[in-house]
Amino acid sequence: MILLANGLIALVALLHAWFLILEMFLWTRPIGLKTFRQTLAEAESSRVLAANQGLYNGFLVAGLIWGLLLGADGLDVKVFFLSCVVVAGVYGALTVGRKILFVQALPAAIALLALCLAQA
Repeated sequence: MILLANGLIALVALLHAWFLILEMFLWTRPIGLKTFRQTLAEAESSRVLAANQGLYNGFLVAGLIWGLLLGADGLDVKVFFLSCVVVAGVYGALTVGRKILFVQALPAAIALLALCLAQA
């Protein structure tokens, strides 16, 4: 079960690495405009804020990878960073759009559940 949990954690980390790339480097490109349903003018005016969001996603990725690298000693780190992702996803769903709940919070919640079940 721990292999499944760690695989799900790695998937969450990959998702957030993709969010980092979208927000920091592709925000004003066609894929970024389409993903976030913005015009080029809207994207240009929010570019710095998006890059900041991307940077925070990078911190989440770093924390999740750190937890994975710690192995069995990384349980607390994994729980903390997965919880951060869930909270951020719920907040995003409430303030930006419901889709964030399914794209961000749900995968992290499933990984957190798998991690908890692996410890039982």
